[in-house]
Amino acid sequence: MSVVFASCSVDKTVRIWDIRSSPSKACMLTTQAHDSDVNVISWNRNEPYIVSGGDDGVVKVWDLRQFQSGKTAALFKHHSGPITSVEWHPTDSSIFGASGEDNQISLWDLAVERDGGNPEAKDVDVPPQLLFVHMGQEDIKEIHWHPQIPGVVISTAQSGFNIFKSISV
Repeated sequence: MSVVFASCSVDKTVRIWDIRSSPSKACMLTTQAHDSDVNVISWNRNEPYIVSGGDDGVVKVWDLRQFQSGKTAALFKHHSGPITSVEWHPTDSSIFGASGEDNQISLWDLAVERDGGNPEAKDVDVPPQLLFVHMGQEDIKEIHWHPQIPGVVISTAQSGFNIFKSISV
């Protein structure tokens, strides 16, 4: 049974709670996570990371070992609208997906680093961690990784749902 959980809020925070504590002391950690409402969070199943997405269109990765400092482990500003869903890959702890009101789904890999040997790469305005962008749906609400088929993402939107495989993980 899990006794610790995370929450996000319109007060721009992400909080870590422990249900074993009394109600007045149950909130163990708090950080000002975004510059606007925090819409969604996902707790990594294998590593001490949480990914959050807010109305500011920013996706942030938090290392729980340094959560109190308010410093992110990673920050990505790819989406041009509020983030509507985030979810870690079920088996690869460095990969997560995010969707936004800009009608995009983005897939990210934190294990990828910028290639320092390629001078042309410095002029590219795309983070090296961005694996894939899926477009074509309107008003995307949610994304989920298929738990049994590696790399398959399922998304729901006002325009319907999509099932697609983008990566070989």
